[in-house]
Amino acid sequence: MPRPFTLFTGQWAELHGTVQVRTRATGGESWSEWQDVETHNAEHAADLGSTERASGAVRGATAPLWVGDSDGVEVRVRPEAADPQHRAAAVPLPEGLRLELVDPGEDPAAEEATGTAPDTAPETAPEPAPEPARAAPAGRSATPATFAVNPAPPTTTTAVPEALTAESAAASAVNADLAPLGASVIPELTKAETEEEAAIVAAGAKPYIGPRPKIITRKGWGADEKLRERNFAYTKSVKAAFVHHSATGNNYTCKQAPSVLRSIYRYHVKSSGWRDFGYNFAVDKCGNIYEGRAGGVAKAVLGAHTLGFNTNTMGVAVLGTYSSTNPPAAAVTAVSKLTAWKLGLFGANPKGKVTLTSGGSNKYKAGVKVKMNVISGHRDGFATECPGARLYKKLGTARTSSAKLQGR
Repeated sequence: MPRPFTLFTGQWAELHGTVQVRTRATGGESWSEWQDVETHNAEHAADLGSTERASGAVRGATAPLWVGDSDGVEVRVRPEAADPQHRAAAVPLPEGLRLELVDPGEDPAAEEATGTAPDTAPETAPEPAPEPARAAPAGRSATPATFAVNPAPPTTTTAVPEALTAESAAASAVNADLAPLGASVIPELTKAETEEEAAIVAAGAKPYIGPRPKIITRKGWGADEKLRERNFAYTKSVKAAFVHHSATGNNYTCKQAPSVLRSIYRYHVKSSGWRDFGYNFAVDKCGNIYEGRAGGVAKAVLGAHTLGFNTNTMGVAVLGTYSSTNPPAAAVTAVSKLTAWKLGLFGANPKGKVTLTSGGSNKYKAGVKVKMNVISGHRDGFATECPGARLYKKLGTARTSSAKLQGR
């Protein structure tokens, strides 16, 4: 039996097929229903040719699925048909299938809490299911594979200690103009205060920038700064924002959001081989905004969120899965507030268009110039369902609200 964990992901070189998982709550005997898990072979990644992508540590994986406190997991993998006309001829399953069970560690101290947003997340208990038959781990079989695991104990990502380490001090220092060293929260400002702080008010010019929203720092959500690569990476500007959903499921409470973030962070760095958390920012279902990749929330930090379009853009992940579930209004509002401020710092109009040069994806070849909305969805740059059909439909609302907050 594995030690308790809260987040699941499967790993392989590359998988073309479907993955389902069910888990057993810690201390219980009942199994949850089977849940579909997205497969992420390349779409959430650093750009081709980048140092981060060429590290040799990058692997394909499922989306990280938040499952709550669990101590048992079963997975079944079905390969896709090599020929739709002959379903029996399936693509072989990849070698090296591996499960990653993540324990996010303890929450930051109470005084570093994530804010006062209402906690509206539903509590969902797993439904009883019969004890499943056990099968051996999948190899290269062309038949559906179901396997139970008794893996090695999960690696624990611990919260940042109260005393700042050199790594946590460095991650905080890049926000020193916005909040004191070691701050758990960057406070919100009025529009006038934001304009003054950003020093963008020129004689005779009307500034277009939204008020800075409250942002929970990496220290605030308990990021272990020793996990990430030491140096920060930047681009020249922030011309556009790509909106994502984390595809981690919706069965988390907003008090658990920092734990979800720590789990995704560990998955991005240790499981996927990236230099840091992939997204520049994250938003939970209650509308709390979190600092993502380290380097400074007001700076043009290079992320790893939209393959081919990470340069001169920012990635915002809404925690949850929004393919068939509507995103909470608070989350959409938070995206509007965040983009109004951050895009405003770089003179971008949330309702406008921008031409970006692809670095290479499954939708646009490297070097192709693409005209996109300044606030786009992941699927606009890569052939994927992300950010989920329901969230994607809300991007028009986000653009309008964001532009209005900028004073346009």
